[in-house]
Amino acid sequence: MEEVYRSYYTKSDSIVSYMLQKLSVGEGMTVFEPCAGDGVFIDRLNDMEFGVSIDAYELNPKAVELLKEKYRDNKNIKITHSDMLTNDTLLVFSNMGRGYDRIIANPPYGGWIDYDRRKQLKRLYPVLYVKETYTLFLYLCVQLLRDKGILVFIIPDTFLNLHMHIGLRRFLLTNTKIGEICLFPSSFFPNVNFGYSNLCIITLQRCHKEKECLDNDFKVITGFRNVTELGNLNQFPVRHHRAFSFKQREIYENFDSALFVSENPKITDLINNCAVRVGDIADCVTGFYSGNDKKHLRPISENIKNAKKYRLIDKSQICYDYLLRENILEGITDSNYFVSIVKGGGIKYFKPDLWYMDWSVESVKGYKASKRARFQNSKYYFKYGIGVPMVSSTQITAALIENKLFDQSIVGIFPENRGLVYYLLAFFNSSTCNRLIRTINPSANNPSNYIKKIPFILPSDNDLKEINRLTQGIVCALKEGKEYPESYEQILNELVEKVYGF
Repeated sequence: MEEVYRSYYTKSDSIVSYMLQKLSVGEGMTVFEPCAGDGVFIDRLNDMEFGVSIDAYELNPKAVELLKEKYRDNKNIKITHSDMLTNDTLLVFSNMGRGYDRIIANPPYGGWIDYDRRKQLKRLYPVLYVKETYTLFLYLCVQLLRDKGILVFIIPDTFLNLHMHIGLRRFLLTNTKIGEICLFPSSFFPNVNFGYSNLCIITLQRCHKEKECLDNDFKVITGFRNVTELGNLNQFPVRHHRAFSFKQREIYENFDSALFVSENPKITDLINNCAVRVGDIADCVTGFYSGNDKKHLRPISENIKNAKKYRLIDKSQICYDYLLRENILEGITDSNYFVSIVKGGGIKYFKPDLWYMDWSVESVKGYKASKRARFQNSKYYFKYGIGVPMVSSTQITAALIENKLFDQSIVGIFPENRGLVYYLLAFFNSSTCNRLIRTINPSANNPSNYIKKIPFILPSDNDLKEINRLTQGIVCALKEGKEYPESYEQILNELVEKVYGF
């Protein structure tokens, strides 16, 4: 991997073989490689002896030097040192109605883009999210394809679901015929393992007729056990991977034009057609950040995870009656000015007071003035609701926010009807909620915008009473330092499944 240029070179034979198979290169074709790297695709294309003409771009000057030396005797290969995304020649060429026969790439992704470059890219690609460049490469390369030309890219799968990529999805659905999308863990790609997403290989064909695009059927294949299955799809039993069929018009008409992949059609139907969502019945907001936690944050014990980086709280400085203080959002004037704060972490139902934040008048003034701090959504500080960690592993979790401060690693959920707090607490700890949020957003992140999209179904009065009773029982047990009965959680899962019809 080239860290500066965020280049993840394609070193897997199975991945390269699959991508070239889908590319379907023929005699005399023109092939474009926008991110040539060390030439792994060029090598294989050149070995095919089809007489193809290869036009390759690369931004890294060291890689360009090596490529030019490597292919100096190949008249059919042209290496250009340029930033493809801002290259005037390509931008003009993309609007001329002609294009390449084939395009193949593993574009850069996951890197920081400075603010000046973001402004430049936003001017060039106004409908796209410019903080992630792989989507810009995909968009421009589709423009560079001739009609019926084929593109094969290996990229993160975030463009299929995330809200910021709506513009790209709608462009692809109306300007291309998607052939196949293979979803697989990033660990299949040697030396790469993203925490925020998996990878996919997308194969598509350029099409200038919108109706034909929307009427096109395509496949999404997932469930691979290892990378060799990807390179030999037809040689493995169906049970080793799963294929889902979609029509592009159906995806276009989905909620946010997102691709929802689920074995249970009830899940996708509910996501697309529900009348009420969590965002309709509750405010979902991110919390506070001091800008300098080492200075302002205190743990109650050094045995808490990550606590050794901080000074321990002096218990005499803890304020327990902060809710009685006037103008609490202006800070506390007394010597006991530390208040409890709810932080992230996969703990269900209830979190004991483990962390405390400096809430003195002087410090609060500093938070409000600091550019590093986040004194955001302050009207929800010290309110009653539940908190969902912004990042989770396999299972989304939620814990009570009982009139406490909560930090920016938490999405605070504050229902208009406080009587729904325990129901939402049970729901967000349920397998049903996990299936819904992971279909809406398969990544490990749980930003407020995606939590707002989760379908909300109000249970019957009897079911609501039972859910509230069991959830309160769990919370009470945890507050007393006891373990709650496993049967409580099992019954809650079954009740929520019943409410949602799963």
